[in-house]
This record gives sequence, structure tokens and C-alpha cells, in this order.
Amino acid sequence: MRIGIICYPTYGGSGAVAVDLAAALANRGHEVHVISYASPFRMETSGKLLFHEVAVPEYPLFRYPPYAMALASKLAEVTAHHELQVLHAHYAIPHSMAAFVAREIHGDERIGVLTTLHGTDITLVGSDPSYRPSTAYALRRSDAITAVSEYLKDETLRTICDSCVIGVVPNFVDTVRYAPRERMELRTHYAKDDEPLLMHMSNFRPVKRVLDVVRVFHRVYQDMPARLVMVGDGPERPAAERLVRELELHHRVTFTGAMPDASRLLSQADAFLLPSDGESFGLAALEALSCGVPVVGARAGGLPEVVIDGESGILESVGDCEAMGSRLSEILGNVATRESYRQRARRRVEEHFRTDRVAPRYEDVYRSILERRAHR
Repeated sequence: MRIGIICYPTYGGSGAVAVDLAAALANRGHEVHVISYASPFRMETSGKLLFHEVAVPEYPLFRYPPYAMALASKLAEVTAHHELQVLHAHYAIPHSMAAFVAREIHGDERIGVLTTLHGTDITLVGSDPSYRPSTAYALRRSDAITAVSEYLKDETLRTICDSCVIGVVPNFVDTVRYAPRERMELRTHYAKDDEPLLMHMSNFRPVKRVLDVVRVFHRVYQDMPARLVMVGDGPERPAAERLVRELELHHRVTFTGAMPDASRLLSQADAFLLPSDGESFGLAALEALSCGVPVVGARAGGLPEVVIDGESGILESVGDCEAMGSRLSEILGNVATRESYRQRARRRVEEHFRTDRVAPRYEDVYRSILERRAHR
């Protein structure tokens, strides 16, 4: 099939999943085109993926550059030139709307549009009164809709479109790239051999509760000489750095900034902290599990669909840093228990979230869409 993947290029779940899916589809023999305003941060350089940049000119008349219209024009151009069959929009607004306009410009009703919901396109952007009607319209016009978790599906039906038919296709992970590894020299930059290494990786937005990450670590540090690595950047980083200084943890916590590929470092961690208000799925948690790293998080959103409490990680109520930290200390303090969690974390991913298990489900959706549109 000839497929167009529309996504944001920024550091975050939806863009990462879109590009990883594009790479997986290309490896499975499809012709895949990625369309965005910049090359996504995880874009493959192997030559299997074709990238098309959307130029957004600025004119004095426009207070804000009309990206949606520029995207629609580029989609129409790419669709016509490469005879694309499916436009797969990751993140509803504005990608789905642009795909519909592109199809009308091109004039071929056989082209299918799939919208995949990732989270904030529903829970944040879609729920805003300024965007809710447009989001609902985009979903109703889509030939098919998928969500990355049952939680997100239910939220969409409850808040945006109660009549929509939504399938669930979970996120996935490259289990070769994200795999358990023996301790490497890289680890020595952050911790000594006998020091547990904890890790957090995110965009440092308020929903990630990065202050709770520090608090959980502080609770663990009361029991053992642990270390914490904070990967990423964002609005809450200054507050997290202040809390680290206030708790006198500055000699134990490292802020690395954004890392395009943190898989090697992640594989060296002993636990991954993700106490968010509510992950729609929790891609970073999945990557950690794939590395054999148990996850400590909140029992909210879609994370319980990824992390099994007491088996592959720890789940507690949002904000209960004491419980998260004390339970994690128990695991880290027992070598046999720690190893059991590592093995079950990896097994969870291999059984449910491998690329070769999930990518074919998207292929099935594409074929279903094309079959239905062929008979219109």
C-alpha cells in the first residue's frame, strides 16, 4: 500500500509512535510518506521513508500562520504525485481536517482517512470549547478511528463523540532497540555499581508531575544511596531543579535535557518513575518495560493497561509519593524481587506490545477502509 503518515515532529508520544509505525510499515514492504512541518525527531535515515516538509509562509494579514491549509495543500500535492491510498492522521486536529480537504482537492473518493487518537488531542485540545466541534466533526468524517488505549476510547465517547465507532490499537515498541542490557560504562556517568539508578523521561509538562518524581526519589533515598536521572525538558524543569536543591539532592540528581535516543541509558536504570496525572497510554513506560525496567506510576488514565501492579511495576493513587517510594525501596532492596520484576516487565512487552504484533493491526484497518471506499 501507499500510505501517508501525518504527524507532529516534536518530542512526544504521538510523533514518536507515528514515525515508528511508518518505519515498521516500510520494513513490511509498504511505500510510506511522512508529512509534517519539520523532520520528526525519530525520523529514520535509512532511505526507506520519504519525508515531505510543509512550508508555512507568513503574511502580515495572518496573525497566526494557517498551518492546516498549508498542510492540506501539501497533502493534496503528495497524494496526487505518489498516488497515495491512505492518509493516516496522528492527532485529530488539524491533521484529520487537512486530510479531508486534501482528498477533496485531489478529487479521488477512494482515498481513505484513518484518525489515530493519542491523548491530548482529546483530553486537552479536543475538550476546549474552541476546538470541540471541529474535533467531533473530524472524528465523524474519518473512515476509521483508533485510540491507543481503552481509557482514551472511553474518554472520547464520553466527551466528544458518543456515536463514533472507535477501535483500540495500543502503542508498540521495538524490542531490539529497547532491550535489557548488561551494565555498561555509560551507567558509571550517573551511578556507582552498588547504587540503584532511577530514571524519568518526559516533556516536563504539568501533567507529568515531575515534582512528584523528585519526591518519590527522595523517599527512596531515605532508605538507600540511590541516584536519579531526569531526561527531557519543559516548563516544569525549573521547579523540579528548585525542589532538588531544597531537598539537598543536587549531588544525587542529574538533569540531562532532551535526548533523541535514550534507549541505551534507559536499559541501565533499575526503575522508571512516571507518576503522571493520567497518561493516555504511557509510551515511555512501555519503552522502560521493554528494557526490563519496572515502572512506578499512578493508577490513572491508560497506564494500568500497560503496567500491571505488583508484576511489572508499582501503581498507586495520584500524588501518593510515600507509597510509591516505600514500595520501590522494598523492590530495590531485594535482589531476587528486583530480578523478578525485570523479567516480568520484559515478558509483558514481548507478549503484547511488540512491533510485529501491532503493526499488522493497522494494516488490517487500512485494508478495511480501502475495501469500503472502493464500493462507494
